[in-house]
Amino acid sequence: MFNQYRRKFIKAVGLGAVCLTMAAQSVYAEIGEPEKEDLKFGFIKLTDMAPLAIAYEKGYFEDEGLYVTLEAQANWKVLLDGVIDGQLDGAHMLAGQPLAATIGFGTKAHIVTPFSMDLNGNGITVSNEIWEKMKPHVPKMADGRPQHPIKADYLKPVVDEFKEAGKPFKMGMVFPVSTHNYELRYWLAAGGIHPGYYAPHKGDIAGTIDADALLSVTPPPQMPATLEAGTIYGYCVGEPWNQQAVFKGIGVPVITDYEIWKDNPEKVFGMNKAFTEKYPNTTVRIVKALLRAAKWLDANENANRPEAVKILSQSNYVGADYDVIANSMTGTFEYEKGDKREVPDFNVFFRYNATYPYYSDAVWYLSQMRRWGQIAEQKPDSWYDKVAKSVYRPDIYEKAAKALIEEGHMSEGEFPKFDTETGYRPPQTEFIDNVTFDGTKPNDYLKKFSIGLKGDKTL
Repeated sequence: MFNQYRRKFIKAVGLGAVCLTMAAQSVYAEIGEPEKEDLKFGFIKLTDMAPLAIAYEKGYFEDEGLYVTLEAQANWKVLLDGVIDGQLDGAHMLAGQPLAATIGFGTKAHIVTPFSMDLNGNGITVSNEIWEKMKPHVPKMADGRPQHPIKADYLKPVVDEFKEAGKPFKMGMVFPVSTHNYELRYWLAAGGIHPGYYAPHKGDIAGTIDADALLSVTPPPQMPATLEAGTIYGYCVGEPWNQQAVFKGIGVPVITDYEIWKDNPEKVFGMNKAFTEKYPNTTVRIVKALLRAAKWLDANENANRPEAVKILSQSNYVGADYDVIANSMTGTFEYEKGDKREVPDFNVFFRYNATYPYYSDAVWYLSQMRRWGQIAEQKPDSWYDKVAKSVYRPDIYEKAAKALIEEGHMSEGEFPKFDTETGYRPPQTEFIDNVTFDGTKPNDYLKKFSIGLKGDKTL
């Protein structure tokens, strides 16, 4: 109701008079008024949709003259289709979705992202039965608790046991081009468990060729129930669905993605390229609102997180209990029931340049698509760079950031140095298998893995 009255007021007195100080008038003139004011954005019920919820609830969208409807989607495919066909003007997306759509894996469409929504935020959970089988192999700390990170090496004897008994070892992930799929595959392969290949050029999109563990798609909110039913023995998903397994007493999160790849990029805000070209001012203003929301979420060492959790627990957003969401969102993470540990960076929305759309992030996802056969043939390093630059749009991001700096909402020190930023992070070393990733050399990176496609190898 508040937003309805606020909208009428802004319409009545004029956007410029309400939203902008005199100091920001030049920025307003440069960006221009939004070409499209009424917008609909999609999301999946996960805590990392938070920048959208906060931008709405705190009025940041309206400050930009944008009147937004947020709508939960049934699954990632429905969400992507909505952005492609124009039913949605943008959406909270898996980082792999704009890349896969643009190169034509699955639906072919040019989707771009001017904004990275967060770092980290996922976990891998196994059933109580599997955890009991893993525990004898897991090193212990002096106090008797499991020593983290828990590697897939300790799951391998269990998977081998299932294979010897002729039983398939099934695990869930949320979508074939999801971060969760690639993180789960990375963790398994690092422990000597083959997660299987795709062969789309042969019509095989199951991703189970040569697999020791069979991975299949399950929508995030359904993960705990599917685990409890025994359909799968473990899964990789975002929050709050790992903590939900702990609260229900049906499973044990064994590792977070922060421990698989420290400060890994997670979701992005995806938009149809045609939308960004038709409505450039609107696009920049969307990014401005999301940047303010991201900063609010991380401000003062996460001081706003309890309020954010209260908002996210509403049924129109994530709809899980406050305590379940708070378990990870406020800087802790509970593994085995009662084993709650400090993980202050489990969810990162703004610090560490989390919002910047780095080309190297895109290249990592493309490298994993190649590693597991979704990209069937070898591509030169230049191809990875070209695709990354066609999908990730730091140019749009920079316009939004500079406007916020001029308006006084943010400072230069809160962003990369735009004059010298290449879009490629320095080589990253903090992976669970200690393999270094250099986004400028994806083919050299792929050669480092014992499990996975590399060079000119095809299926």
